[in-house]
Amino acid sequence: MRADFQGWVSARQSHFEEVLSELLPRAEAAPQRLHEAMRYAVLDGGKRVRPLLAFAAGELAGADAARVDIAAAAVEMIHAYSLVHDDMPCMDNDVLRRGKPTCHVQYDEATALLVGDSLQTLAFQLLAEHRLNDDARRQLEMIKLLAMASGSRGMAGGQAIDLASVGKALSLPELEFMHIHKTGALIRAAVLLGAHCGSVSPIQLDKLDRFGKLIGLAFQVVDDVLDCEADTATLGKTAGKDADNGKPTYVSLLGIQDARDMAQRLHREALESLAGFGDSAQRLRELADFIVLRKF
Repeated sequence: MRADFQGWVSARQSHFEEVLSELLPRAEAAPQRLHEAMRYAVLDGGKRVRPLLAFAAGELAGADAARVDIAAAAVEMIHAYSLVHDDMPCMDNDVLRRGKPTCHVQYDEATALLVGDSLQTLAFQLLAEHRLNDDARRQLEMIKLLAMASGSRGMAGGQAIDLASVGKALSLPELEFMHIHKTGALIRAAVLLGAHCGSVSPIQLDKLDRFGKLIGLAFQVVDDVLDCEADTATLGKTAGKDADNGKPTYVSLLGIQDARDMAQRLHREALESLAGFGDSAQRLRELADFIVLRKF
């Protein structure tokens, strides 16, 4: 990873942690336990891949950085809520996330459920109460975009397919369909929301949408490989859980090497989708490299 990119990532991550801390309710505000648990679920964890994609797309679009902060926070709160709910006993029943006890283990199941509910609504509150684009219609489009990426035609729908697929053998198109929704939809939304904070043409948005779709799929393929090859300490979550639970993965379908090859192909196609942007897309290219190589 190039030193200037590493510096950019570190600076963005540090700044974004402060942004999240300011936007989340204070722990001492009533109801204290819920607000404390919300902060526990969001702060001090993860590489912030989705916000970094939003920042990179915002830079490409010449967006005001403060506007991208809000859009990135909204995406990250949706992501954090999904992790809290996914880890609960009624879903994946996991006890470790980002190297610490999952929210329902640290607090309790009822609190974890409310944490997810509260983070989801806070995400849309942020998009509604801050001016993110001078065109009100564009801002409404941003709210719609995140809603679709989060709901039954996006992340939640993908999770429903995932839960229904345990113990089943899916075809490659079926597996891709699931992950385009479960993982890819929010990654695509992060890219597009960052771009919407600035000025981009419809053709440029189409290219960025294709980039987000491809790199979102690549992210999941690499996740499946790491779930087989990395240990729990490295992952920050329980290694091998998908295989143990009989979940269909790219590795179970294709094998390790073919899954790696697929990630590399998606990576190449994602970079090709950025052709014509020049230096303005450099951060997106570097993030694509990180997502596939995972060399942080």
